[in-house]
Amino acid sequence: MQITVLGSCGAWPEPGRACSGFLVEHDGFRLVLDMGFGVASRLFEICPAESVNAVVVTHEHPDHCVDLNALLRARFYGGMPRIPLYCTPGVAGRLNVVEPNPPLSAAFDIHELPGGYTVGPFELTGMLLPHHVPNSGVRLATKDSVLAYTGDTGPDPALAVLAKDADLFIAEATLIEPQQGARSLLTAREAGQWAARANAKRLLLTHFWPGSDRAAAVSSAYAEFSGDIAAAVEGMALRC
Repeated sequence: MQITVLGSCGAWPEPGRACSGFLVEHDGFRLVLDMGFGVASRLFEICPAESVNAVVVTHEHPDHCVDLNALLRARFYGGMPRIPLYCTPGVAGRLNVVEPNPPLSAAFDIHELPGGYTVGPFELTGMLLPHHVPNSGVRLATKDSVLAYTGDTGPDPALAVLAKDADLFIAEATLIEPQQGARSLLTAREAGQWAARANAKRLLLTHFWPGSDRAAAVSSAYAEFSGDIAAAVEGMALRC
C-alpha cells in the first residue's frame, strides 16, 4: 500500500499547502481519502480524474470534502462513469448545496459511513468517532497491511479499535492544549497515546492548525509513543 499526502492542514490551508487529503494506492487501485481545500489540484498532478477508482470522505466539514466538487465536475463533464463514494450522510447534502446540478450522484455511487465494504483490494471499515458533526474514522486493510485514519475526532476508546495493530496510523493533531468539556479534536500528545494503546507500528500526524509548530507536535507525540512518528507534508509518499 502506498500513501501520498495531498494535504495536511486543518480549517484552512497555509500558503503552498492544502487541507486534509491522501491518495492510497494498492495493486493498481487508486482511492482518495478526504478532499479538503486545495486537494484536487495536487491530486490531478499525480493521478488524473479518470484514474481515480473510489473516494472516501470522513465527514462534511469543507476542509475535508469541498474539493470533491472539483472531482465531480472533472468526471461528469469528462463523460466518465460513476465511481463509488463512501461518506457520512451530511457530505452529499453539503456538496449538493454547492452544486445542485449536476448533483453528487451524477458522478458517484454513494455508500453511507460508518459501515463495512469491500473496495477494490481494500476491506474498508468505517467507525463513528466524536466530532462536531458525524465523523467516520477509516480502516483500510489488505492481506498485507492496515492503514487507519481518524478524520477529525476527540479522544475515544474506539480509536484503539480503529488503529489496532495498524501498520500506519494517520491521526489528526489539531490542538496544542486539550479542549475543556466535550472533546472533538486531539492534541499531538493524545494522538501518541492512542497510537500506543492501539499498538500501531507508525504514526503520521496531520490536520495541523495553520501556523502550528509541527516539529513540536512530533516531539510531543514521542512522549507517549515509541514507534516512528512523522508530520504529514504535502507530497510525502509512504508505504505500509
